[in-house]
Amino acid sequence: MNQDKEATHFIEKAGEEQREILKLLRNLIAQAVPEAKEQFKWNRPVYGTQKDFSYLQTAKNYVTLGFFNFKKVDDPKRLLEGTGKQMRHIKISKKEDIKAELFSTMLHQAAKQSGN
Repeated sequence: MNQDKEATHFIEKAGEEQREILKLLRNLIAQAVPEAKEQFKWNRPVYGTQKDFSYLQTAKNYVTLGFFNFKKVDDPKRLLEGTGKQMRHIKISKKEDIKAELFSTMLHQAAKQSGN
């Protein structure tokens, strides 16, 4: 996955804890969906194949790993939050909250569905 310059700038200007989480999630997305394209849209890094499937966003005390068309993603641990019709997110406050295997599966499912 090619890294977008604006997305890199977004990550680099985040606070230290958030920056580490963002970098880990960015790498996780690249590993889970190597064909993903990183773009900077709506003031955040957005990942897509034929359609956007995920995004990263920062808040004061956490990072969100967001999913577009979340209904196509299995959420066995019920981590997805939000009330939007098309989007949900997982809040990550510390790097230990990253569930790499589960998140990879969810990202792969989201990316697969975005190609339909």
